[in-house]
Amino acid sequence: MIIRTPLTLASVHPDIGLRVALARTPADVVEQVTRSGIRGRGGAGFPTGLKWRLASEAPAPDGRRHVVCNADEGEPGTFKDRALLSVVPDLVVEGMTIAAWAIGATSGVVYLRGEYVYLRDELESCLARRRAAGLLGNDILGTPGFCFDIHIRLGSGAYVCGEETALLESLEGRRGEPRNRFPYPVVRGLYQAPTIVNNVETLAWVPAVLARGADWFLGIGTPGSSGPKLLSVSGDVARPGVYEFPFGVTVRAVLEASGGEDARAVVVGGASGVCVPASDFSRGISYEDLCTGGAIIVLGPHRDLLDVAENFLEFFVDESCGQCTPCRLGNPVLLEGVRSLKRGECGPERLGELRRLGHTMKDASKCGLGQSSPNFFLSLVDRFGPEISDRVPV
Repeated sequence: MIIRTPLTLASVHPDIGLRVALARTPADVVEQVTRSGIRGRGGAGFPTGLKWRLASEAPAPDGRRHVVCNADEGEPGTFKDRALLSVVPDLVVEGMTIAAWAIGATSGVVYLRGEYVYLRDELESCLARRRAAGLLGNDILGTPGFCFDIHIRLGSGAYVCGEETALLESLEGRRGEPRNRFPYPVVRGLYQAPTIVNNVETLAWVPAVLARGADWFLGIGTPGSSGPKLLSVSGDVARPGVYEFPFGVTVRAVLEASGGEDARAVVVGGASGVCVPASDFSRGISYEDLCTGGAIIVLGPHRDLLDVAENFLEFFVDESCGQCTPCRLGNPVLLEGVRSLKRGECGPERLGELRRLGHTMKDASKCGLGQSSPNFFLSLVDRFGPEISDRVPV
């Protein structure tokens, strides 16, 4: 893992954001985060300030509220959160502490991907240092009554636990399966208490927003996608690694920076993302256009896109929790459909059925796994028509 561009986060002075937050009321902190326009960096793009406000206003009869850091970075092609946990762990923990002040939480959890177990000792050392410095624990930085601490829990390798309610089920000791909604976690989350679940990168940017101001953050990116974004760039490129760009950066600019100018296509969003053809490389990475939690997989001119689709669908067949029918049964059908396309045995009528199935899965699946697993296949059918039609017998 190589960080290819200077990280703004690495230049943020430690704990300035926390001190600024504690000098304000929790409501003022929520307002500042809301005004910055920061949205979930894990891919969902939900407004962070709104999530915090809802959690702070939700009834908590026993006074319990929780902050959960989603560090279950399981999307194939994504590794920027691992970089943040390795390089600026204090900033992530500081962001959790600011969130706790904002919503009135006393308990925090880092849900760490099981494969990242090698990071645990350093993260525990980070927490211990912060407790010793009065940055965690009781009366944080001399603020009477502000008591907040964090512990680390390891995931068990289930992709579906990246979905926030499945993550909460796992934390409570049950099988990682998405919950029915309503209610949302901000109302009844971990142990039925109001809970915010934020991605590693989202939490890391929060201290920067408090330290430098909402206007600074709003001045970067696009009107609908404020701030910088970390991208995990991999695949057929000369310089794979973690890059920081302002939101709105074009696919072409990312390829030029990473040495992938000869790409025939780019997967934006990992296995659950879309395949972007070279004719669309002028499109921008943003919530308004090409949305991604951070994965950019570059496909060179020698890649068979149906091989990639088969690989992704094999992954989703393995990772589906099986709870809902569209995902449990739909992914194997799509996988066999792609294999029949590769064999030249999928006629136009069958291809149309597969396309309709993909859209049904997106509409009817219970969680983001089944809702997004058809994305790559559907983008091939929609944007790579000639390539697909060449494999369809007349």
